[in-house]
This record gives sequence, structure tokens and C-alpha cells, in this order.
Amino acid sequence: MDRSADLDRLYALFGRLEERVGGARRLADCTGYMDWPDRGLYVFFAPGESRASSGQRRVTRVGTHAVSAGSSTTLWDRLKQHYGTGPGSSAHPHGGNHRGSVYRRRVGEAFVERYGLHERYPDWGATSVPDDRDRSEVRDEEYPLERRVSAFLRDQPFLWVDLDDEPGPDSDRAYVERNLVALVSNYDRRPRDPRRSDWLGGYARSAKIRASGLWNVEHADESYDPAFLDTLAAAVERTTPP
Repeated sequence: MDRSADLDRLYALFGRLEERVGGARRLADCTGYMDWPDRGLYVFFAPGESRASSGQRRVTRVGTHAVSAGSSTTLWDRLKQHYGTGPGSSAHPHGGNHRGSVYRRRVGEAFVERYGLHERYPDWGATSVPDDRDRSEVRDEEYPLERRVSAFLRDQPFLWVDLDDEPGPDSDRAYVERNLVALVSNYDRRPRDPRRSDWLGGYARSAKIRASGLWNVEHADESYDPAFLDTLAAAVERTTPP
């Protein structure tokens, strides 16, 4: 495998994808009324960070959905979890639920670590509200940080790929996600496209996030199969604007 050449091909595919969909989007500008594919894969990019070799924005997060057999989750369902609540939410407008989005949770954790907010948000990152805490009280307490996470995530440029096969761990979505993360990750290997010193992920609690340069933990320490790029290339040609 030639990782440098494979990375160049990957980013060339992202360039082709941008041409097909009319450019990257931001969650702040998206709604569920847009014509999203039912199933797919998404890639977020870090604003202000680019590849040294091409100037293209660098990948910062890879994700998909419906990789469990029988799952009915759609692509927009998953993106909406990252987006959070809208302006019409009566209790917590522009907030969100980090317990329903691992991306939100990890970004919030990094804010907590970076700014020393442990006492203010003692339960952030717990998979569920502790039994001795009132759920609504905790949601109110965490609301300012949820808003901060929403603002951060909604400003991230992202692209998506139409990959609509049956849900399951052997789906094309799971295959491409796994290998894309493994290719881009700098974990325990010579860094490619090094991250800026002030990248928020550098404050993440997970050593894999800090070392890989991705908001991904699963597959960040794995090897990749370069054949996944062929599957991705075919999906790019099927993808249309929303």
C-alpha cells in the first residue's frame, strides 16, 4: 500500500464529489426537507485546516448509520442528531442531546477539557443521566454547552455519499467508513496532513482522537483495504445534490 497515493486519490474523489453536489454544505444551512439519500456516508472537514499538498480542507470526522441489521435510521436522521434542536424547541432552542450523538459528546468533552469546565458540567459524557440526578435539571445545566457544541458542529463543512444498501455490519457503508477512517488516521503512524496545534480535538479525552486527528475512535488504529476507494468512487458517481 502507498498511503500517500491513496490519500491523494481519496481527496481527488472528494473534489469530484463537490463538483457533483455543488459544493460542501454546513448543517446550519440544511433541513430535513432537502432531498437526502435514504442511506449514505458523511464526511466533515475542519474549517481553517487544509492539506499541505493541495490546499483542500482536511477530513476531521467520518460517519454513517444503519449498520445494524434491521435499522431504519436514515442519513438525515443521523445528521439531525449532530445538528441538535432547532429554533422552535421550547425548552432548549439550538441545543441538542449529546447522549444521542457521540460526535456531540466528544466535542463537548474537548470543550470541557480545554476550558476547565469539569465542575460546571460534571455529568457530561455519561451515557445516561445518573440515577440520583433529576433529568430535566441536568438538561438545563448542560444546555449552555449543548448550544456551544451545536454552533461548532453546524459550522463544519461536510459532504455526503449515496450508499444505499441493506443495513448491516457488512454493508458498503460500514466497509467504506471503516477503511476511510483507517486511511486518514494518523494514529501510531507517520503523520499525513498534520493537524493545527489549536485543533479542538487535541483536547479530547480519547488518546485515539488526539493522535489520529479525527473525531473518530473506532477503526482509528486499524489498517485499511485500498479497494474501498473503488466502492467509494462508484458511490460518488451516484450522488446528486439534495
